[in-house]
Amino acid sequence: MTSSNTAKRIVFTGGSGKAGRHCIPYLLSKGHSVLNVDLLPLDHAEVHTLKADLTDSGQVFNALSSHFHLSHYENPRGPGGVGVEKPDAVIHFAAYARNLLVPDNETFRGNVLSTYNVIEATCKLGIKKVIIASSETTYGVCFAQGDVDYHCFPLEEDYDNDPEDTYATSKLCGERCARSFARRFPGTDIYALRIGNVIEPHEYEPDFPSYVKKPETRKRNAWSYIDARDLGQICDLCVQKDGLGFQVFNATNDTITTREPTAEILKRYAPNTPVTREMGEYEAPLSNRKIREVLGFKDVHDWRKYVNV
Repeated sequence: MTSSNTAKRIVFTGGSGKAGRHCIPYLLSKGHSVLNVDLLPLDHAEVHTLKADLTDSGQVFNALSSHFHLSHYENPRGPGGVGVEKPDAVIHFAAYARNLLVPDNETFRGNVLSTYNVIEATCKLGIKKVIIASSETTYGVCFAQGDVDYHCFPLEEDYDNDPEDTYATSKLCGERCARSFARRFPGTDIYALRIGNVIEPHEYEPDFPSYVKKPETRKRNAWSYIDARDLGQICDLCVQKDGLGFQVFNATNDTITTREPTAEILKRYAPNTPVTREMGEYEAPLSNRKIREVLGFKDVHDWRKYVNV
């Protein structure tokens, strides 16, 4: 396992979305070059957006072997007669972001097929790092029908994920594709991020007071979240850490979204759910222990910095 602090060339799919528009500036601040592949443009002067349908395998292969900017046509010809440099990493966030945006069968088709296509093209083009967006919903409660309990706390990466909804199932299929290709292409790192409820900077003031006052409303998100800027840090850490093969990481901030300690909240709102290890006083039930220990994640944007409780 190695870490490299050199600047990378990164293709980021879905970079115009809620998470991507904060992750990409963070990656740029670390010196990386980024090509955004999306159906909508990203309003950033340093980033070109290449419009592509990721459910079309041909478009994916072309997008991942594309120039990052029009100015790159000035580059000298390289091997094979072109001046296109191969990306160092692909970050795949493009997807239908939840249920009920389109019919369920289209959610499944679009999310699974695009993820398969991106991973396949990455591996077959010889790109050695791909990071895919999985989801907190794979833990089976977020989009469950009615009031459903988790199997246990904390929610960690070895959990028996058994969601009933289409969106979460599509994300689990993406994880399985990632594992399959990592086995087929030894030496390729494929990391799946089970991303928590993404919070943008402007959302703290209007939204978090109700989260704090009504903890019962946050069970579906396991009383956890990820600041969009800290998600950018996680992406960078994944890009820099080599040699892990296939991995799943919960992508959340450190702490629970309540005033009360974690044990008190779990006892009150999930009394029948076992706790399998001692948890920190305010540890998020969707635990990020693995990214802290393996990747060195540091929580920068704790919600308490932005909300008076």
